[in-house]
Amino acid sequence: MKNVVLLGSTGSIGTSTVKVAEDLPDQIRLIGLAAGGNSELLLEQSRRHRPAAISISSPEKAKELQDTLGFLTEVCSGNEGLLKLATMPEADIVLIAIVGTAGLQPALAAIRAGKDIAVASKEILVMAGEIVMNEARKHGVRVLAVDSEHSAIFQCLDGKPGASVRKLWLTASGGPFRDGKLWPKDKFSEITVECALKHPSWVMGRKITIDSATLFNKGLEMIEARWLFDIEMGRVVVVVHPQSIVHSMVEFVDGSLIAQLSTPDMCLPIQYALTYPERVASGRVQTNFPKIGTLTFEEPDVERFPAIELARRAGEAGGTLPAVLNAANEIAVEAFVNRKISFTQITETVRRTMDAHKIILHPTLDEILAADTWARQEAQR
Repeated sequence: MKNVVLLGSTGSIGTSTVKVAEDLPDQIRLIGLAAGGNSELLLEQSRRHRPAAISISSPEKAKELQDTLGFLTEVCSGNEGLLKLATMPEADIVLIAIVGTAGLQPALAAIRAGKDIAVASKEILVMAGEIVMNEARKHGVRVLAVDSEHSAIFQCLDGKPGASVRKLWLTASGGPFRDGKLWPKDKFSEITVECALKHPSWVMGRKITIDSATLFNKGLEMIEARWLFDIEMGRVVVVVHPQSIVHSMVEFVDGSLIAQLSTPDMCLPIQYALTYPERVASGRVQTNFPKIGTLTFEEPDVERFPAIELARRAGEAGGTLPAVLNAANEIAVEAFVNRKISFTQITETVRRTMDAHKIILHPTLDEILAADTWARQEAQR
């Protein structure tokens, strides 16, 4: 039985994690749940799973939940609530599925409390991969991947040393605008929010779906992979795979490749992270190869999708530049969703913000957070 704290329980990854816990009641116990503003769903989850503690961003909503649930469940709020849940003494693993930078401090707190963490929030490793992985080594805890691509690489590596790896191959669906004939670059200015939210393979939250349309999602994953697996950016590459069956591959120095394949379903990598090192039986994911028929692969079109090269630049430069890339992208995506800028201006906003930044190498956490704040203001400007 694993005691799990779930930060971000009402989002896309969070609700999938709850499904996994309900599939495996003898293996997984949810002892802590945290949400942003969806108090109704958090209440429903709390009644079903009876966690020892929950947290929500609003103190007013926390009081309402406490009055409703009584004192069998402790109700916390704000950043203090996230830190309290992340360091619960009885927790075995903390799964962080909070969108944005809010998961960084709880992740570090959990690591310093000796907890394994499962990372679904890209920002944690993109912004502060060097700090997070150094702290994990220092405290002897594991940082497990929840992204399907990084889970796949972790499974393919199976403990092999970095020196045995030639390349890490991250697969990308290509998003809704992959077809250059249907969507040539000169038509990108016509892309609406509604078009960008129609992902061909995955059902995800709004931010990550837009990132998949620009391929910033894949760029952020490249930086994540660099830190998770201690592989320099030059050995992390992207290949477009529209069927989303091969979740990623590892190419070894002898030329052989090992891939992890399955029908797209986030419950599988979530379950693997929470039950690792065991594999536990589940009927949720079924893959029918005769029905799938064909698997295809393509080079990403970096002219139409420059996000990959921007991310490579940030990852190779290191320091505070990945945090700037991430923050500027968050601001630009929000502006696009609010119809203030065009689809192509997302990438242009990120590029201009990166160009204006003076990189600090091997930054402290305070310097990373300062760079994040600066980048948001610069991108907004």
